[in-house]
Formats: sequence, C-alpha cells, structure tokens
Amino acid sequence: MTGNDNYFEDFRTGAVFRHARGKTVTVLENVFITNMVMNTAQAHFNEHMMRGTEHGGVVSFGGVQLSLVLGLSSQDCCENAIAELGLDRVRFASTVAHGTTIYAVTEVLETRDSDRPDAGIVVFRHYGLDGDGRLILEAERRALIKRRAPRGA
Repeated sequence: MTGNDNYFEDFRTGAVFRHARGKTVTVLENVFITNMVMNTAQAHFNEHMMRGTEHGGVVSFGGVQLSLVLGLSSQDCCENAIAELGLDRVRFASTVAHGTTIYAVTEVLETRDSDRPDAGIVVFRHYGLDGDGRLILEAERRALIKRRAPRGA
C-alpha cells in the first residue's frame, strides 16, 4: 500500500530519514548476484583465497550493498515514484563481509518541478551504514515522484 507521507509535496530539502528496517548480507545474496552479473573477482566468492588476506574472508560485491540500501529506502522515498531518473556519485566507503547488517539513512538534497504537472523531481542522498554506524556507501538518486494533485489543479 502506498503511504500517505511520501508524495512529492511531502519532501523538504534538508530532511533526513532513518529507515526502519535493516538487512543482513548473506552468502546466498552475495554469491548469487556476483555470479548473475558475471563478476569474476574471486574476492567475492573464493573463501579459501580470501581467508589469508587482511579481510579474513570473502567480501561482499558492492552491487549487493547498493541494492540493499536502495531497497531499504524505497518504501519511504520512492513508493510513489513514477520513474527512476538517475543514480549518481556512488561511493563505496568500506568493505562488507557476510553477516554484516546494513541500515539506510536518506537526506533530501533537492525538490523541483518537472515537465509533468502530476509529478516533481526529488534528489536523495542515501547512506548505507553497518550495525556500528560505520559508513559503507553513499549514493545520489533522482526520482520522478507523484504529486497528491496535479500542479495548478
């Protein structure tokens, strides 16, 4: 069900949302997605090789973390999205191991009118944090968000 507080008019520049859910990175997600995108970096699936490194084991593919953060933030930010317009300035700040729980925090960077009277553009900055509050990643996302009522109505 669509929420009552995530239409274009509800977003204010500077607002910060701490999203309610967290998600633990599992072996299944990491290896499955790594293989699906044909990422051949053994650091993501060769436990034997990675055991002797500074990481002490396999590190999760960054695409997994990015997907989880986008998903964790979507209910609050993009449930009324008409279109995803872009994903920019993606930065991975630290490695993630299997078993790490990821949480998402979002800041509204900008709201502006679009060419469509029934929607506006919102620019979000999403932050992925681990259970200790350490920054894992950040990314900017632009979305076309439905208005409660068309502009000028």
